[in-house]
Amino acid sequence: MSKMPHTAMVLAAGLGTRMRPLTDDTAKPLLNVSGRSLIDRALDELVTAGVKRAVVNVHWCADKVEAHLECRTDVEVVFSDEREGLLDTGGGLAKARPLLGDDPVFVVNTDAFWMPAGPEPLERMADTFDPAAMDGLLLLADRTECLGFPGPGDMFRSENGRLTRRGDAPTAPWAYAGVRITKPQHFDGDPIEPFSVLPKWDAMIAAGRLFGVTLDRFWLHVGTPEALEEAEGWIQSRPE
Repeated sequence: MSKMPHTAMVLAAGLGTRMRPLTDDTAKPLLNVSGRSLIDRALDELVTAGVKRAVVNVHWCADKVEAHLECRTDVEVVFSDEREGLLDTGGGLAKARPLLGDDPVFVVNTDAFWMPAGPEPLERMADTFDPAAMDGLLLLADRTECLGFPGPGDMFRSENGRLTRRGDAPTAPWAYAGVRITKPQHFDGDPIEPFSVLPKWDAMIAAGRLFGVTLDRFWLHVGTPEALEEAEGWIQSRPE
């Protein structure tokens, strides 16, 4: 029996503030990089890996996101409506909880992707995730093999894959690459209000149940107009 999650939560509700003016009248996930929108790049990888259903939260330019995704016939798309107010990384999952089912799900940001494209990182995550030992599994990018991520890093990873956050350390070798597997039950009973997912990660770390899988590809984080332009140039400079 395949361990591939059949459902993914695709995070598409943000305001895209750092991407302005490109997001003045459109949602960041609809921006194109080398002819393909960010949200379609994310969905392409999920579909190729075997995901059948995508729960997409919407807020800024929600009508445009919904209209854009109407053309996708290769995956069932269900919308979690946050038009009344943004709910942050945790609250968005709490709002979508009734749509997610009870099996582990992918949670995917739409402002990053890897090259070369392909479902193998998702397949490796699915093969690695052990619900008996893990509450969360994060995809991690090497800070020396990425573009558009100037930060000091997010995580330390032990030999057995357990994660700890950077904390007060000046740097950490791994950046969160914007994809994780989690159990929807972690959001049971949570209030539908804005809150961050980070305290849940901290609880998993304290219990020794947050793990990481490393990405063996180049990672492109597209959070600003400059990063988008750099990503375009990087892709165009690669041989076919």
